[in-house]
Amino acid sequence: MSTIAITDAITTLAEAERRFYLNRTEEEDFFLEWRTNLPALSEVEKVGVNELRRRYLYQRSENHLLEGTVMLLLVSPLLALGGFYDPPFKIRAEESIQIILDDGEEVLQGRIDVLVLQNQLWVVILESKKTALSVWSALPQTLAYLMGNPQPEQPSFGMMTNGDDILFVKLAQTENRQYSVSRVFAPFISVQELYTVLQILKGISSQIDHRAL
Repeated sequence: MSTIAITDAITTLAEAERRFYLNRTEEEDFFLEWRTNLPALSEVEKVGVNELRRRYLYQRSENHLLEGTVMLLLVSPLLALGGFYDPPFKIRAEESIQIILDDGEEVLQGRIDVLVLQNQLWVVILESKKTALSVWSALPQTLAYLMGNPQPEQPSFGMMTNGDDILFVKLAQTENRQYSVSRVFAPFISVQELYTVLQILKGISSQIDHRAL
């Protein structure tokens, strides 16, 4: 049995689909969490989003931002507003992961530079200093991380961002191993984009919280 780093083994979406037997579905009812029944935001939450967007745009106007700065300015405040820093959620960063492929011939391993919350929400932050680094480039490895979910009977979610763009993905390890993605949300366009992102996070938080009870 050989051991390969996830960053070396999973470099394209086709590779992720092939190695994990994943199928992308575009059925709207598979990933309703970003489409329908989004929870309303309070005025306090909207003020918080307005403020974090103002700060992000101010800092971003000077240059591209490193992933640590994106975490401080954008991701961490959004997670706090979404309730992910409170019980029952637990946060782990730089988590080691191993995935034994179905053929039993290879083990994929790596240290995830992401946040893992309650084993069901992975947050992947890309450096935005390279304009060619699209948020979509994080999808193959994010799918690998989601496949390492220690609770495969439950669907898992990922949020990928380089600060400028935000993308959600949902994976269900059913017989068909399906995944689906949201549209890309762009904070530069309007504050409404970030309102919707927070609504999606709150909806996912509520679902995971309910399952944890």
